[in-house]
Amino acid sequence: MKLQKANALKGELTVPGDKSISHRAVMFGALAKGTTEITHFLQGADCLSTISCFRSMGIDIDNDGRSDRVLVHGKGLHGLTQPKDTLDVGNSGTTMRLMSGILCGQPFPVTMTGDDSIKKRPMGRVITPLTQMGADISSLAGTGCAPLLINPVKEALRGINYPSPVASAQIKSAVLLAGLYADSKTSVTEPYVSRNHTELMLGMLGADIKTVGTTAIVEPNPSLHGEKIVVPGDISSAAYFIAAGLLIPGSEILIKNVGINPTRDGILRVCRLMGADVQVLNPRNTDSEAVSDLLVRHSELKGTEIGGALIPTLIDELPVIAVMACFAKGKTIIKDAAELKVKESNRIDVMAHNLTMMGVPVTATEDGMIIEGGYPLKGAVIDSKLDHRIAMSFAIAALAAEGETEILGAECVNISYPGFYNDLHGLIQ
Repeated sequence: MKLQKANALKGELTVPGDKSISHRAVMFGALAKGTTEITHFLQGADCLSTISCFRSMGIDIDNDGRSDRVLVHGKGLHGLTQPKDTLDVGNSGTTMRLMSGILCGQPFPVTMTGDDSIKKRPMGRVITPLTQMGADISSLAGTGCAPLLINPVKEALRGINYPSPVASAQIKSAVLLAGLYADSKTSVTEPYVSRNHTELMLGMLGADIKTVGTTAIVEPNPSLHGEKIVVPGDISSAAYFIAAGLLIPGSEILIKNVGINPTRDGILRVCRLMGADVQVLNPRNTDSEAVSDLLVRHSELKGTEIGGALIPTLIDELPVIAVMACFAKGKTIIKDAAELKVKESNRIDVMAHNLTMMGVPVTATEDGMIIEGGYPLKGAVIDSKLDHRIAMSFAIAALAAEGETEILGAECVNISYPGFYNDLHGLIQ
């Protein structure tokens, strides 16, 4: 994929459904009794992996792949059946980690694997708490990575109080989902609150779940019931258009129906810190999630410091925030984000290397990066490392850089946003 510097971006768009919520709607709908109707479902590769896995375990799911409407015909908390083959999660860490919690409570053995990227991502972070609950879960490679083997337990899992060493919705969700099959209540306490889609959706479907401070608590053996779930637009996908609108002179973009859950809206808070012109319009709720339209106009940005409790609310947006920082006046410091090193790629090293290739002084640190803003970007050949968020971030950088930029592995955006390049080109004047 080759991209050139762009003129102003103008117009409006609706980004695809939220990836985190789409995953959960399929998983939790499968564990509920009756039909769950999902609209604005994300037809990306990761979410399709989740559908495939649950179909393999006997759940009927209507999805023609052409619309954004999916019907999950759930069979209740104990309705899954043993798959004939190994479950393949593809590139989806969310699928593997959340399903680990669900599968630990099943009466049958199962093996999960994924692509080469997944086989390098740390699964010990869910194996440890699930093992504390009495689960029989292990890494077949002996490395703490996939493939994972999960055997049934003789009795119910144990409810535990788990102090998570990192703020991670995937760890929290894996433990809470295992808690549905436990003998007593289960809780997870995080250093900071991570995204809370699991808590909100399980509560909507009938689970007894609550949050106190940074602790989420679930009671076992609920009777979940199917519901209609409207998936808001993914703020992680909207982030690229927010950045494009801010960075390219003369731009004005209206992004409609974006989820602004306060555990996910960190990029909006960073925009305010950087002096960006981003207006939140028509705030409202769909089901249990907050939604709004976002009006973005070109802005002169200033450097800022990003760390602490803000990080879990924007972890997936940090690559494109790093691109924004290149155009800001002064220095931007990103810290407390070591989690970036264990995503689809080591996003700290990959962002620092590629931004340096484009002429930006960037220093990679153990838990983030330091970016000196105000240096003009020049086109370069960018290796996305098949990481969708890297590819999309550098597509935005390319539109604001002098000369031509080539993105290798650009098709990996299909993981979370199959129509990304079409939507982007549709706004260029």
